[in-house]
Amino acid sequence: MRSINPFKWPINIKAKRGTLEHNTFILQTIQPGLAGLMDGSVSTLAPIFAAAFATKQPHIAFIVGLSAAVGAAISMAFAEGLSDDGKLTGRGHPFRRGVIIGLMTFLGGVFHTIPFLMSNLHTALTIAYLVVGIELIVIAYVRFYYFQMRFWLSVLQVIVGGGLVFAAGILIGAS
Repeated sequence: MRSINPFKWPINIKAKRGTLEHNTFILQTIQPGLAGLMDGSVSTLAPIFAAAFATKQPHIAFIVGLSAAVGAAISMAFAEGLSDDGKLTGRGHPFRRGVIIGLMTFLGGVFHTIPFLMSNLHTALTIAYLVVGIELIVIAYVRFYYFQMRFWLSVLQVIVGGGLVFAAGILIGAS
């Protein structure tokens, strides 16, 4: 019986665009990574900024953000890993996809959480705003580069989605 290594790269990541190898790489690696980055970056915005605006304490916002990033990562990893076995869809080994999406969800949520380790709320918020902007541009670029989306349309879509969640966090935190 042949052993299965879920972390073995199924293809050459430098494969020519449009080939089966390239499309498999997109489906099994980039897509779960992008979904995780998007979920982590956007889903943690509301809790972090609501906590920051409600408590005016950066440490509380950091704890809320870290717990949201960890919780979202675990949830997304299990959801992706249990969604299908990869045989019917060609999406690859479920454990590997779960690890990719979980790690990227955590990273997407923790990057804009780290500034709240600072003791000054205004500085932490300013840096967090900048980090969120960079995260959204990175997401838009990945969509542009790997999925051939028009760059500025992708930026607009990502910023509108992120902006809605960000606004919800501010409104809830300020109430």
